[in-house]
Amino acid sequence: MSKAIKVENLSKIYRLGEIGTGTITQDIDRWFKTKVMGKEDPFLKIGESNDRANKGASDVVYSLKDINFEVNHGDAVGIIGRNGAGKSTLLKILSRVTTPTTGKINIKGRIASLLEVGTGFHPELTGRGNIYLNGAILGMRRREIDRKLDEIIDFSGVERYIDTPVKRYSSGMYVRLAFAVAAHLESEILIVDEVLAVGDAEFQKKCLGKMGEVSKGEGRTILFVSHNMAAVQSLCKSVLLIDQGRILSHGNTNECVDLFLHGLKGNIISDSKNYNVVCDEFELLNIELSQGDTVNANFKYNAGISLKLNYKIKNRLIGFRIGFDLRNNANGLVLFRTYQDDQETVLNYVEVGTYESVVEIPGSFLMEGEYTLCFIASIHNRKWLSKDYVQLRFEIHHTGGTNQIYADSRPGVLMPKLNWQSRFF
Repeated sequence: MSKAIKVENLSKIYRLGEIGTGTITQDIDRWFKTKVMGKEDPFLKIGESNDRANKGASDVVYSLKDINFEVNHGDAVGIIGRNGAGKSTLLKILSRVTTPTTGKINIKGRIASLLEVGTGFHPELTGRGNIYLNGAILGMRRREIDRKLDEIIDFSGVERYIDTPVKRYSSGMYVRLAFAVAAHLESEILIVDEVLAVGDAEFQKKCLGKMGEVSKGEGRTILFVSHNMAAVQSLCKSVLLIDQGRILSHGNTNECVDLFLHGLKGNIISDSKNYNVVCDEFELLNIELSQGDTVNANFKYNAGISLKLNYKIKNRLIGFRIGFDLRNNANGLVLFRTYQDDQETVLNYVEVGTYESVVEIPGSFLMEGEYTLCFIASIHNRKWLSKDYVQLRFEIHHTGGTNQIYADSRPGVLMPKLNWQSRFF
């Protein structure tokens, strides 16, 4: 089978805090030693792996190092890994947004990329104008785009605003139109980063269905980055698992997902004493899960789990929010998200000072299993202050029987005790 993508010995390095290698003298010295004398690049000798959690001795880091893989035409390949693993850097290199430091890439076919909200769109053009612009970039003629236009607009669901400049679109509208354009215009390779998470659940399902259709039905190649393991498993034939810029595994989807969720816990999960969430507006001082005297460990099914957060507000803020996502480790799905202001009707000001917030996950709510609590801090609709940087893993277990009442096994992740009422007639 012919190869749509072939990557050989690909590496990408960055110098922290600087652009380029520092000075023109260093650039000339590097060029002379590598191109004229044929020696090893001195710039690469000092590079370290991209471990963002620990301070290193070198200011040069490998975002990607010695990446090798091949993708056949018509394959749907998932790319998974923790934040900062190098997934988005790889997609940017394949999309020719940035260049590799070393290595070779051979791509056969036109590429349509959806890397982040607004990629390839001109903010001053209307939605309709951007459809034609993207088609022209892909080398399509106007009549070819005309033939696809109605289908793109219908799929995007933004028909009412199609003649409005996209700078006035919300992020969700942006992604809807961008995906519709990328999926329907005639490219042989579709590259999709995590931006689909911006869309609602209905649109995400619609996008996954369309990607499955273009992969299996039209024989187009798909590279898909996502933290939604269920979506990866439903769409992708194979998976690349990347950690600290290196490929840890490439092969069967279920095996790679299982390795990511269960085999890398030491790398993925931070405990309450291993975090660094500090910015101009906010600083996390402490985070702790507990159940009575049990802290950040195994918890019983039938008792509540308390989350305590201590943090500092450095500037007076409006719309400040803290909360968390709760994920099921078995499949990576987010079960729910909650914020401290869910019961507020207005966004109140938060004054400078030190705060403590406490919330409880009720008992008799989660099935036995492994879960991850992902801390979130943000300024509502404006800015992430922290997202997925601090993750606490915990387990729910039962002291006797599956649900403390009966010994039967039940499907699902949640098992709340609901308020049933029955009457005799």
